[in-house]
Amino acid sequence: MTWAVISIILISIVKILMTCLPTGPVEWLIKKFEVHSKLTETNITVTMDGKPLEDEDKFQVIHDFNEATFLEHHYIYPGTEDLYLHPESSKTPLVIETKKDKNDIRLFVFSYNDRIDVVKQYKKKVFAYSLLSDRLQKSSLKMDTGA
Repeated sequence: MTWAVISIILISIVKILMTCLPTGPVEWLIKKFEVHSKLTETNITVTMDGKPLEDEDKFQVIHDFNEATFLEHHYIYPGTEDLYLHPESSKTPLVIETKKDKNDIRLFVFSYNDRIDVVKQYKKKVFAYSLLSDRLQKSSLKMDTGA
């Protein structure tokens, strides 16, 4: 009888903790599994066609990237990673290199008229997703033409 009561109490406590987590652990879990993570200005290199962007352009690109709206995640089938890293219909991508914990992350940002495609290389994995950002699309088109 006492084991039943103790187990009911323990299960109730676990259930309450699982459904009512404090804000800190919830934010940590969300950051752990989010696809489009926010970038900070420190330890980031932004290059276009192999040339690093100047400070003002770099900060503008980072700000626009962080403010972009996530559209959809693209599933990459094993063996087709190269098609996402080097698409035929795109111009020169912006390459953003950063670190998360001890791991290097490389983001390839491909701009189109209706969306931004981001290919994220993390460890040996490749993730792809689309964003919506008018300012990032216009600024990358301006950088492509040299204006």
